Amino acid sequence: MSVTVRLTKNGREKLSYPAELVADDGTHLVVRAPWAGTQTRDMGFVRFEAGDVFTEHYWRDRWFAIKEVRTAAGLLKGWYCDVCRPVTVEDGVIEADDLDLDLWLSGDRQSVLRLDQDEFDASGLAERDPYAAVQARRALDELAHRAETMFDGLLEY
Repeated sequence: MSVTVRLTKNGREKLSYPAELVADDGTHLVVRAPWAGTQTRDMGFVRFEAGDVFTEHYWRDRWFAIKEVRTAAGLLKGWYCDVCRPVTVEDGVIEADDLDLDLWLSGDRQSVLRLDQDEFDASGLAERDPYAAVQARRALDELAHRAETMFDGLLEY
């Protein structure tokens, strides 16, 4: 089944792309989609490029999403984790609202990077929505802890 993934930030759409729904148990959704960017994006620690395949895990009750990234040939690059509000799903659209904090776990499991703390601090979220800011920090800590154990069964579907 085809769905649309809509990524927002502060209520505005950042990116929208088609994906195939792989699983949905009512809480945990899994979709698969090719790299949605039009050009290679070099993050310094990984390059997202044409042909990359993302298997994306979203939750209706968790403040994060985990995206497994593989090359077109199936080689594991790693996991890009977004701290976001719990997703909403309506009329075939999965919407995730980005809260700036991210985490990267390399495919060789040697590198765990916490990302975008400066963006999070500058976003004003702590003043606008203190509850969401606390949940975002907790979610990043949980992701970092779970990365040490390869997300301990969290990604099973």
